[in-house]
Amino acid sequence: MEKLDVFDCSNIFIASYFTDDRGCAHCNREHTLIYIHSGELEITDKGRKTILHPGDCAFMRRDNQMWLQKRVKDGKPYRSIVMKFSREYLKEFYQTLNRREIPAEAKRERSSLVKFPSNRLDVRSLFESMLPYFDATSKPDDYVLKLKMMEGMYAILKTDESLYASLFDFVEPWKMDIVDFMEQNYMNDLSMEEMAYYTGRSLATFKRDFKKISELTPQKWLIRRRLEAARDLIRKGGRKVSEICFDVGFKNLSHFSKLYKETYGMAPTYS
Repeated sequence: MEKLDVFDCSNIFIASYFTDDRGCAHCNREHTLIYIHSGELEITDKGRKTILHPGDCAFMRRDNQMWLQKRVKDGKPYRSIVMKFSREYLKEFYQTLNRREIPAEAKRERSSLVKFPSNRLDVRSLFESMLPYFDATSKPDDYVLKLKMMEGMYAILKTDESLYASLFDFVEPWKMDIVDFMEQNYMNDLSMEEMAYYTGRSLATFKRDFKKISELTPQKWLIRRRLEAARDLIRKGGRKVSEICFDVGFKNLSHFSKLYKETYGMAPTYS
C-alpha cells in the first residue's frame, strides 16, 4: 500500500493518497469537513453506512468514533481533502457573526455525520482550488488559509441550520468547561464525583451535561481518550509500553493491553 500525506498546515488541510483499499477506526477530536476528490469513502456511524463519491462532502462532528473504508474506484486512487476546525478557531469565527442572523431555534442533531447535497458548486470550487497547493507541496500563505477556512465554515452553516448548535456549543460556557477539564485531566485518577465537583456540578448534573456533548459516558470517554494518547506515544517510540500505560492513566497493564487490542486490533507492543 502506498500512502502520501501531502502536507498538513496546522491541522487545517490534509490531502490523503492511497493506491489500494484501506479501513480504519477514526475519532475526530475536532469538527471536520471531508471532501472526496477521487476514489470512494464508506463511513459507518452507529451501524449506518454513508458512501461519499468524488465531489461529495460531509461534516463529521467531533468526539465521535466512526469506521472509514477508503477505496480505489474506477482505477483511480483514493484522495481526500480534510479541513479541521479547532475550538480556538471557532471562538474567533463566532465573534465575527451577526448575532441577529444566528438561528435562535437551532438545536444540535444527534447524528454525528451530515452529508452535503450533491453537486454543490461552492463546495467543489473550494476544495478543488486547494489541490494545486497539495500537488506543488507548497504551503499557502496565512491570508489564503483564512479565506479557505472561512469558505468552509459558511459552506457548513449554509447546509443545515442545526449545525450552528454543533459548531458553537461553547456559547453555553458549561459545555466548553467540561471538554477543557476532561482534556486536561484525562490521565489523572479522578472519580466521577470529583470531576463533577471540580466543574461546579452535582454528579447528576455532570452526567446530564456530559451527555449533551458526547454520546459516550464519561467513563468510556476517559478510556477512549487514554487509549488514543497511548497509541500516539507508542507510535513515537523510545518508551516502554508499561510506562506509557501508567502515564496515560491506566492502573493495570494487562487490562490496558486487553482494551488496546480490542480497540486497535493489535497488541500495544506491535503498534
